[in-house]
Amino acid sequence: MNSAVISALANDPVNNTDQKSIIDSIINENRTRPGATMVILNEVQSQIGFISESMQSYIAQTLRVPVSTIHGVVSFYSFFTTQPRGKHTIKFCMGTACYVGGTPQLIEKAKQALGIDMGQTTPDGKITLEVCRCVGACSQAPVIVVDDETLGRVKPSKFPQVVRQCQE
Repeated sequence: MNSAVISALANDPVNNTDQKSIIDSIINENRTRPGATMVILNEVQSQIGFISESMQSYIAQTLRVPVSTIHGVVSFYSFFTTQPRGKHTIKFCMGTACYVGGTPQLIEKAKQALGIDMGQTTPDGKITLEVCRCVGACSQAPVIVVDDETLGRVKPSKFPQVVRQCQE
């Protein structure tokens, strides 16, 4: 095995005693609740930060459900992620008003400024770029959401300022 594979295995929560303990605790506390799958996945996402493929397999095995059931939930809902996110997440609204208002240009500026593509995280782990559907702020197009703060009428020339604030 190469060093990247070994590192990935070592950093996987299922292979980390403390994080696996957290996952086990969440499963044991919630397995008999109505809607247990969603409750467990939400709590794992909240406490671990993501739900990797190996975590999905482990949860499915522990709950004795097909892994396709777990994967179906994780892949359907956009708030679940299968990879660790950065400390800050910048989401670009791709609703019609925002798209027409300049979101594609904002995305290009972001990719250029940070050197990453959509869905990726900066090497320092500080910023993740994502796209999202309409956030309901069409009159403010184009809109980005930084963590939980909605910013409207964002111009490409102002994007570096947003990045600086996230990096501080």
